[in-house]
Amino acid sequence: MAKSGKDDAVSIPIDDANTGAEAPSSSPTCANDSATAADAKLAAEGAAAEALEAEVLEGEPEEAEKPAEDAEDAEGEKPADDAKAEAEKAAAELAAAKAEAAEWKDKFMRLHAEWDTYRRRTNEQREAEKVRAAEKLVTSLLPVIDDFERTIDYAEKNGEGELLGGVRAVHSKFVGVLEKDGVEVIDPAGEAFDALEAQAVATVPDTEAFDETVHEVYQKGYRLGAKVIRPAMVTVTTGGPKRPKPEEDETEE
Repeated sequence: MAKSGKDDAVSIPIDDANTGAEAPSSSPTCANDSATAADAKLAAEGAAAEALEAEVLEGEPEEAEKPAEDAEDAEGEKPADDAKAEAEKAAAELAAAKAEAAEWKDKFMRLHAEWDTYRRRTNEQREAEKVRAAEKLVTSLLPVIDDFERTIDYAEKNGEGELLGGVRAVHSKFVGVLEKDGVEVIDPAGEAFDALEAQAVATVPDTEAFDETVHEVYQKGYRLGAKVIRPAMVTVTTGGPKRPKPEEDETEE
């Protein structure tokens, strides 16, 4: 019975320590045991808290490093994807450039071939036109040659009495053939000197004629269309009055 009573006395102070009540002053031994038990409990709770805190602290760096590693992996994958995309884009642009260059090369070759064909045909046409023009001119001059031969034959058989008339007739016929084919005779005697159609070989003093007037034609010139194929050779007067300008002539009229 005494033992049971002791146990009851010990259990009571422990409960009181847990609840914060003061131990009875009549039991010092029980009070010491209650304090020791309370300290052990607190130490156990502190050790558990420190262990939990250590686990938390140890887990945080791993969790902090994991996102960093994930970020590094993401950053490593991102430049690789960008480089791959840029390489594909560059390859596509290169392929497009090659295709465009091939297309332009094909167009150039076709155009060059067409130009060569056009140039060859144009040259052939020009040569054919020259042949036709020469053929037409020669055909027109053949009768003039026949007349020259008849005149020479007549002079040899009948003397030279009528030779001058025959030569004049042949000359007129020859000039007529040239004029028919577009040739014009340049004979500027008595006209104002024109350096585009005549060439002055000498000057003649003449105070009565206007200055720079054609005095004499040594050799006639010829014009084919608008082109002077041979300028006339003339002499020009000097020392006379100045020729009035066209505006002054119109005013006087």
